[in-house]
Amino acid sequence: MTKVTFHRGLPVIDRESFLTPFDKMFDEIVGKSFPEINQQVGVNPFQGTAYPKVNVYEYEDKVGVIAEIPGLDKKDLNVEVEDGVLTIAGEKHNGIFDEAKAKVLRRELKQSSFKRSFTLGDLLDGENITANFKDGILSVEIPKVEPELPKKNIVKIK
Repeated sequence: MTKVTFHRGLPVIDRESFLTPFDKMFDEIVGKSFPEINQQVGVNPFQGTAYPKVNVYEYEDKVGVIAEIPGLDKKDLNVEVEDGVLTIAGEKHNGIFDEAKAKVLRRELKQSSFKRSFTLGDLLDGENITANFKDGILSVEIPKVEPELPKKNIVKIK
């Protein structure tokens, strides 16, 4: 159980702003240590900010991205692809209490907008992506495309 205690003069530490730099550092280290992930999967799972947290799965015919985004409605989310970049964006609001009339004693819930982008490789079809959102879980399916084989043109000798 967490005990909420108020002490005058102590700074309020925002958990997200404290942990996000560590998440970014981890993403950079893993991305540099395992660059083949981007080529094999076709999605750069370590690009962008650390929210929302995602799992990226590769199947034979598609790549799946699962994002945990609790406390949002479908209308608060936006999933789009532009120039080969898949972007998940949204607005998080905690509008239950009127903060203008109350003093915040502890803030752990993030109230802001977020945006996370993933570069799609040439082997993924950005035109036919599907997305579902239920119970705070966003699932995005990106179909794979067959790589174009080099065309062979036989030249007739005269």
